Amino acid sequence: MDWPLKFGIFLAPFHPVGQNPTLALERDLELIQRVDELGYDEAWIGEHHSAGYEIIASPEVFMAVAAERTRNIKLGTGVSSLPYHHPLILADRMVLLDHLTRGRIMFGVGPGALPSDAFMMGIDTSRQREMMEESLEAILLLLTSDEPVNIETDWFTLKDARLQLRPYTHPHFEVAVAAQVSPSGPRLAGRFGLNLLSLGATSTGGFDVLGSHWSVMEERAQEFGTTVERQKWRLVGPMHIAETEEQARKDVEYGLVEWMDYFQRVAALPLAPDADSPAAMVDALNNSGLSVIGTPAQAAAQIQRLIDQSGGFGTYLFMAHEWATREATQHSYELFAREVMPQFQGQIDRQVRSRDWAAENRPTFIGAATTAVIKAITDHQTEKAAKADAKAAKAGAPANGKTNNGSKKATKKKAAPKK
Repeated sequence: MDWPLKFGIFLAPFHPVGQNPTLALERDLELIQRVDELGYDEAWIGEHHSAGYEIIASPEVFMAVAAERTRNIKLGTGVSSLPYHHPLILADRMVLLDHLTRGRIMFGVGPGALPSDAFMMGIDTSRQREMMEESLEAILLLLTSDEPVNIETDWFTLKDARLQLRPYTHPHFEVAVAAQVSPSGPRLAGRFGLNLLSLGATSTGGFDVLGSHWSVMEERAQEFGTTVERQKWRLVGPMHIAETEEQARKDVEYGLVEWMDYFQRVAALPLAPDADSPAAMVDALNNSGLSVIGTPAQAAAQIQRLIDQSGGFGTYLFMAHEWATREATQHSYELFAREVMPQFQGQIDRQVRSRDWAAENRPTFIGAATTAVIKAITDHQTEKAAKADAKAAKAGAPANGKTNNGSKKATKKKAAPKK
């Protein structure tokens, strides 16, 4: 690729049932603060309403708090489930957040991930993608049109609708469409010229279709006269790293079993392989390519594998989890920022070339440095002697105790008093 990668986190979040939810949310905020300090570029926040594990109901509210605690990191809805909201209200909230954060937001959209959420609202899951497309079209019109918007569907109406505020970001904040395995996300992103957020990039099905997803994006963009950019394509996958694979495996004994149980028994998402012990789970995740539980070198290899499979993308997002303790989790992010990120951001090559050049020419540089030191010593001694001579001359006697003509000074004797 001809561009540096960006990095971020995708925070669903995943918190085991039975823990204090207030403290869990505080850990989420703390994590975003920390990755902001470490130089991560983005954080995407999920929206869920059931199953007790992914407990952020409003990404916009969470982002507003996180924005006050961070300086640089951009914050996105990851994702707003469009069938759950009236498009005017959702667009209006995002515009407000765009102003409050001075343009640090992104708008990720999807049909809704948990069927249990849709069930509680009486939404037919087979219609969610259709509803999402209707809503997205309306939201984009509201963001870009100076004319009133009039749309009537069987689930929402816009009548002479317009936003009372323009977005802070010109012409509007970035919009990204979620994708798992089906082509619906790439089709929609390509139609509207939006960006793609591949949530299941490292799942078995998601990894296999990465290349074809981008082909769908390009085909639809050509069909509708829009443009799409690989540099704004984001891939999501879970990792946990430590200095050694043995340490990483030990770390995830803390919470991996509960995470796997959620995806095997509760959530209707194909993200966890079948395994029944921590060691077997690590083996299954690593061997399938679903994740990396290991070292920075293994993490770098996973990033390169995704680049090769996809043909190139713009941002890698950690799927945030609590496989390990708070301290081990934060260390994993720090280790990744220190040792892996620079390899894909163009930071390492110049350092290596500069070091190797200096090493190759060390004998020349050492000789020149030694000569310079000797010259400095000689110059210092010469200057010191000159200053001493000048001081003695000013006092009327040279520093060596001789007169100007080279003879010693005569000492006058006082005459003896006459008797």
